[in-house]
Amino acid sequence: MRIYKTLLVVILLTCFYTNGQNNCKNSSVELATLIKIHQDRRSFDRGEYPLGLYTREYYKSEADYAQGQLQNFGCIKMEDLSETEQISAELLKFVLQDKVDYYKFERFLNPLLSDSGFHSSLNYQIRPLNNSWAVKEYLKKLNSLPEFVNQHFKNLREGLEKGVSQPKVIFKGYETTYDDHIVGDYNKSPFYKPFQNLPSSLNQTQKDSVLSAAKEVIEKTVVPQFKRIKTFFETEYLPNTRTTLGVSETPNGAAYYQNRINFYTTSTQYTAEDIHQIGLKEVARIKAEMQKIIKELNFKGSFADFFKFLRTDEQFYAKTPKELLMIARDMAKRVDAQLPKFFKTLPRKPYGVAPVPDAIAPKYTAGRYIGTYKESTEPGYYWVNTYDLPSRTLYTLPALTVHEAVPGHHLQGSLNNELGDSIPQFRKNLYLSAYGEGWGLYSEFLADEMNMYTTPYEKFGKFTYEMWRACRLVVDTGIHAKGWTRERVVKYMSENTALSILEINTETDRYISWPGQALSYKIGEIKIRELRKKAELELKEKFDIREFHEIVLEQGTVTLAILEKRVNNYIKRLKNE
Repeated sequence: MRIYKTLLVVILLTCFYTNGQNNCKNSSVELATLIKIHQDRRSFDRGEYPLGLYTREYYKSEADYAQGQLQNFGCIKMEDLSETEQISAELLKFVLQDKVDYYKFERFLNPLLSDSGFHSSLNYQIRPLNNSWAVKEYLKKLNSLPEFVNQHFKNLREGLEKGVSQPKVIFKGYETTYDDHIVGDYNKSPFYKPFQNLPSSLNQTQKDSVLSAAKEVIEKTVVPQFKRIKTFFETEYLPNTRTTLGVSETPNGAAYYQNRINFYTTSTQYTAEDIHQIGLKEVARIKAEMQKIIKELNFKGSFADFFKFLRTDEQFYAKTPKELLMIARDMAKRVDAQLPKFFKTLPRKPYGVAPVPDAIAPKYTAGRYIGTYKESTEPGYYWVNTYDLPSRTLYTLPALTVHEAVPGHHLQGSLNNELGDSIPQFRKNLYLSAYGEGWGLYSEFLADEMNMYTTPYEKFGKFTYEMWRACRLVVDTGIHAKGWTRERVVKYMSENTALSILEINTETDRYISWPGQALSYKIGEIKIRELRKKAELELKEKFDIREFHEIVLEQGTVTLAILEKRVNNYIKRLKNE
C-alpha cells in the first residue's frame, strides 16, 4: 500500500537528520529545515484516506519521527536565532514531544469524550460546498466512512482489553450522537444538507449526477455505518467499559495525568496537589466577590438560596431559541464597538452567531467558537446552545459571548491565522489551551472594563463563570488524583457555582472524560492577569493597554513561559527608554 512507502520516506528522513546530530561539533542543523520537514511531511495519502489515518502503525511512525526531530535540537545554535525563531523552536519542541507522548500513553485507544467522539467529529465535515472540488472531496470523505470506522473499532477494542476506556457513567444520553444519523429518508440526514445548495458553477447535468451520488452514499454508506456504530457501542463497548472514574485508576494512569497537567498548563512546575490548592484559594476569593453582589442586591437568604433564585426565576431565561440568539447577537455587536479602545490590531475575518446544531446540542456546552482557515470564504462562528432553554441563563450570556467571540476566541484565533510570513504555518495552526482558553477567560475579566456587564446579575454571571473555572482546578484534580466520586463533584459544583444542574452534569462528564484540559483555563488566565498587573505596577503611566495586548497576541499561540518572557522584555524595554 502507498501508506507504507510514505512511512518509509518519513523514517529515512528522520534517520538522515537524526544521524547528523552525531557530528554537531562540525555542523549544525537549521531550524528552518526542521520546520519545513515538519510542515511538509505527509504520513498518509489523502486520496486513500480522506478522513485521515488512525492506526497504531501511523501513530508509531509519528512518534518515531518526532523523537528523531527532537534529537536534532541539540545541534541548533539558539543564540543565533531571532526572537520569533526562538519561539518557533520552543513551540516545535513542545508539539513534537506531545506526538511522542501521544503514542507513549496510547491515547489513540480512547477516541471518545462525553460530548463527542470519533464519529460525532464527522459533524464538522458538514459545511457549505462552494465549488466542484469541495463537492468531490466531500463525497470522497463520505465514501471512506467504512475504513474510518474500522480503524476506530480496532483501537476501541484494544482499549477495552487494556482497561483504558472511558468510564461507563459519562455515557448517559450518548445514543443521540449516532441515532440522529440513522434515518429512513436520505433527505433527512444531516450529511445530505450540503448537497441541497450546490455551487452555481455546476450545470444541471452535473448537479443531477452529484445528487444521485449523494443519495447513494447516504443510503448505502453513511446510514449503515452509523448503524454499525450503534450496534458496536450498545452491545460491545458500553457493557464492557470501565466502572472506575479517575484516569489514575487506569494502567499507568497517574503518570498519564501528570503528563496531561504538563501539557495543558504548558509547564512542568505543577503537581495535581499544587493545582488543587490554587483552586481552593481561587474559589474562596471569588465566593467573597459573589457574596458582595448578593449583599448589594439586598437579597434575603443564603448563598444557596440565591443560586436557587437564579436557577428558577424566569427573568433570567429566554422564552424562545430565537430570542436567545437575538440577545447574544446584540451583546456581540456591543462588544465589537469597544475593540479599538483596547487593541491595536484587529482581525480581518468576521464572525457570525448561530445555534449549536441539533444533532449535538443535547450533550454540548452552553456555547463554543468554531473557527475557519484564513483563505476560507466562511466566517468564524460563535455557537449558542438553544437546546433546553431553562438551562441557558441570560445573566451569564455576556461572559459567554466575550469568551467565545470577541475579544476572546474569535479575535485571538483569527489573528493567529493571519500572522505574517515570518511565522511558520505550524504555529498558525497551533492551539494551546493554557494560552487560548486563558485568553478567553481573561476576556471575561476585560469585558468589565468594556462595560459589557450592565446589571448586578450580569456581573454575578461573570463571577459565576470565573468560579466555574476555579472549581475545575479543584474537581479535575479531585477526580483524577484524589479519588472523588461523581456525586462529590456535582455537589461541589452545585454549592459553589450558579450553573444550571444540566450544565453541571454535562461539565462533570466532560472533566471525567478529558483529564487535565479543564485546568488550562484558570491557570492561563491567572498568568495573563498576573503579567498585566506586573506591567501596570512597574510601568505606571507608561502602561498602555493596547500595547500590552499587542505583546500578548502578536506572536500568536505560545506557552505561558514564552508569554512571560515576552512581557518581561516589554517591561524592561519601556523602563529603559
